[in-house]
Amino acid sequence: MKPVCPEAICSHSISRRLSRKLAVFTMVVLGVLFATTWGMVKVLLVERGKADLAARCDLISDVVSRAAFGGEAAVRSQLLSDAPMRANTRLEVWRADGSVLFADYVSETLQRSEHIAVHEFTIPTPALPGGAVTARYSVDYSHDAQMGRRWAWILVGVTLAAGALVSLGTRWHVRRGLSPLRDLAAQTRAISARDLDRRLALTDPAEELLPWVTQFNALMDRLQQAVQQLEAFNADVAHELRTPLATLIGETEVALSRDRDAASLQDTLASNLEEMQRLSALVNDMLFLSQADRGAVARRGEPVSLAELARQVCEFHEATLEDAGVGLRIDGDAQVAVDVPLVKRALSNLVGNATRFATRGSTVVVAIAPESDGQFRVQVENAGETIAPDHLPRLFDRFFRADTARCCEDAQHHGLGLAIVAAIARMHAGRTVAESGAGTTRVGFTLAAA
Repeated sequence: MKPVCPEAICSHSISRRLSRKLAVFTMVVLGVLFATTWGMVKVLLVERGKADLAARCDLISDVVSRAAFGGEAAVRSQLLSDAPMRANTRLEVWRADGSVLFADYVSETLQRSEHIAVHEFTIPTPALPGGAVTARYSVDYSHDAQMGRRWAWILVGVTLAAGALVSLGTRWHVRRGLSPLRDLAAQTRAISARDLDRRLALTDPAEELLPWVTQFNALMDRLQQAVQQLEAFNADVAHELRTPLATLIGETEVALSRDRDAASLQDTLASNLEEMQRLSALVNDMLFLSQADRGAVARRGEPVSLAELARQVCEFHEATLEDAGVGLRIDGDAQVAVDVPLVKRALSNLVGNATRFATRGSTVVVAIAPESDGQFRVQVENAGETIAPDHLPRLFDRFFRADTARCCEDAQHHGLGLAIVAAIARMHAGRTVAESGAGTTRVGFTLAAA
């Protein structure tokens, strides 16, 4: 279980975290690079020291071999005269019998040194007793070791300094690079419910931020549209409720203003009942849309014939079709598992709309056909006045009526029929369809197979 802590404590700075990571990465890389380089240099110095020691021993062998022709005194004199050239070193020479022939002075520095290289070798001296002498040459490399330690500390210091500089530079550059984010945050804070039309903009467009800005602005577009629809919905609800309520109040006041007989009161109550039924239907439709908006899903049963459902709906509208002088035809069929009452309700709304706006003498067509994406389209077609293109996207909005339909409003239709069709389509994982042109209008929906 993650610990719960205030946002201010749990949050972190991107620039600070990135600068620390880059500083550590820089120090690790430089440390490995310097350590590898120093190791290779140390190996080269050791090899060079060995070669130099061997060369010095060869030189001493040559000097002793030549001086040996003059006897031991000549050897000691030659080695003594060469002693100043052997700083930080010590040469010891023994006769064949093991006695000391020559030995350099041992300094305190040489005695305390921990970095001494010793090389023992034999020098052929035919002119001296025994024919050879043994030599031991000791070299003090304390100066080189001290210089190596200094360079090691210098490299450590360079590594730490580089890490610090990278950290500071990275933090400065990251803070500078994140300035568009701070600008976007300021623009976002400035957006309120009163100015939802404001959108984010980048003075210096960054490729990484453009998708976020685009998506946020698209979200604001949807939010603004939703708020506008909500405001319009509230106004439309108030408008739809005001008329029946005003009728109820007016008729009730008239009934109470003077004495009425039982028949007159019964007529008033019957009229009030019609208005209350209209109110009840409106409230029920709004509750249904609310449930659909909350994600209600259709309860599918066994596969049924969509053409048979359409036929049943057409029988219900038979009288209305006859009064409107409109015929009806069903084309196509499909077996789909659906929520039968909901699909019949959607079909009833579509057929009712098509009947009201169809040209007298024309035929309303209920077309059923499969779609390429595996869904099934149910579409109602009628001949009549063409719907304007800018009205088509809003046909399924709540309480929306195109201007061409204003003449046909009555108390039984309050503008939620197509919104209910859209909700039923969503509950079946489908979508709505609307097109109009050349005097023909097609409105319908699709159903996804279970």
